[in-house]
Amino acid sequence: MRKTAFLALIVLIFSLSLNAFTLGDLGEFKFEKANDNVYIMHGPEEEPSKKNEGFMNNPALIESQNGLIVIDPGGNYNVGKKVLAEIEKVSKKPIIAIFNTHKHGDHWFANKSIKEKYPDAPIYALTYMIEQVKDNAADTWYGILDRLTGNLEGTKPFTFPSQGVENRQTVIVDGQTFIMRHYAKGHTDTDILIEHVNSNTLFIGDNLITNRFGAFDESSSIVENIKVLEKIKNQEDGFKKYTLYVPGHGPSSSEISKTIDPFLNYLNIIVAGAKKAYENDIPSYEIKSEVHEKLKAYHSWDAYEGQMGKHLIKAYSEIEMLDF
Repeated sequence: MRKTAFLALIVLIFSLSLNAFTLGDLGEFKFEKANDNVYIMHGPEEEPSKKNEGFMNNPALIESQNGLIVIDPGGNYNVGKKVLAEIEKVSKKPIIAIFNTHKHGDHWFANKSIKEKYPDAPIYALTYMIEQVKDNAADTWYGILDRLTGNLEGTKPFTFPSQGVENRQTVIVDGQTFIMRHYAKGHTDTDILIEHVNSNTLFIGDNLITNRFGAFDESSSIVENIKVLEKIKNQEDGFKKYTLYVPGHGPSSSEISKTIDPFLNYLNIIVAGAKKAYENDIPSYEIKSEVHEKLKAYHSWDAYEGQMGKHLIKAYSEIEMLDF
């Protein structure tokens, strides 16, 4: 009898390992309990690629009494299927709501996988974000991710967010309270930071990234991104001390400085370099090597070589605009 039970256990473990969300030598990805009823799956800390199948964000899961709430399910239909399978290992409760933090497709293209199984689940996002993705932002990001990953099959037609939210709005889902925070610009002009009141967790989205770098596009502001992170760190403008801080990419933490300081310090060094170049009336590329030396702690971050110079140019243009 014991032998039969042991064999059954081995079969079960083997079956689960076969169905695990794995990405070659990047390892296995699953939801882990991070805080009370909050589970996080931390994606690879790198740019989207064929190797990671376009998965590199941090999907989150909140379990309520009657269902599950998902934040940023992932970057394409195929990844979404795998994320959904991992969700069902945590709980068999239905998904009753989804939140999307901003317009970049690596966070919300997997909406389609969730809605396919749970068609009645509303998808919340900033109202302006919904307008942007329906205009051209979705197609722009589809082109970027399709080129980099080749894993967008099934993603179209897009499953857009359906419920618009605004700054300071409170959304209650099955007894779980979420407070939205939006700033005109930061990582983009469509971001919402989400405070989950029940667990005292702050989802910061891509206003906070660790161990990798992404682009700052025309809708973003490095200067304003710094201000957002300083508000969080200094517990200003309604922010408080949270039990858990969750970035859009990189590890979550209960320690505010450990979570926020690395990216905040990087941005401050970039802006200081841009200011020095502007005040000395020299182009940003002439100070790049000096800034590079001050950023030794970040040389190992993914995409540093490709993004640092672009960030410096972006910061320079913002400093220049602020002077007029």
